[in-house]
Amino acid sequence: MRRRWIVALELLLLGALLAWVIVSFANPGERPPNAIDLKVQLRGAQDRTFLLQRDNGKLAYQVTADDGTRQLLSPDEFARRLYEDQQTRSFFAVLLNVTSPVGFLWVGLGLLGQVLFTGRMIVQWLISEKKRRSVVPPAFWWMSLIGATMLLIYFLWRKEPVGVLGQATGWFIYVRNLWMIYYPKELPAGTSAA
Repeated sequence: MRRRWIVALELLLLGALLAWVIVSFANPGERPPNAIDLKVQLRGAQDRTFLLQRDNGKLAYQVTADDGTRQLLSPDEFARRLYEDQQTRSFFAVLLNVTSPVGFLWVGLGLLGQVLFTGRMIVQWLISEKKRRSVVPPAFWWMSLIGATMLLIYFLWRKEPVGVLGQATGWFIYVRNLWMIYYPKELPAGTSAA
């Protein structure tokens, strides 16, 4: 009976996390009325830019700086800023799609998480080859949990709902498997583990 409550609690927490992800990614925030939301990488600015029509009928871009100040730019001013920003970015900044040194740290976190997440399969394979049977060692679950946590944080920073959902769902499975390894329930007399 206790096991059912734990599984029910895990499913409830997973549902709450999924609902939070949907609400937080679907929330338009402070979007101007009738504006088009664009994702644009500009140095010193948030990655949400709005294309809107002003009262005089002309189009303008609303760019929000990292400090929260908003600036309205004409299409020519926006194009000039975008062009200059893209032209001055390094090869690695373009490759990793970042606009600041902090962005490189975030991508480093994501890459390290992916290395751990991929490395878990290599650890499982090597140990299985050594034992000559399929074995899932605790290191597999620890690498899964740590790698998934790092990737989850990275995807939240990138605002990537597919990555968030993918890592969040597995996270509960990794925790549950570690729980079963370190806190096994004793088997009734006369039964054996399969």
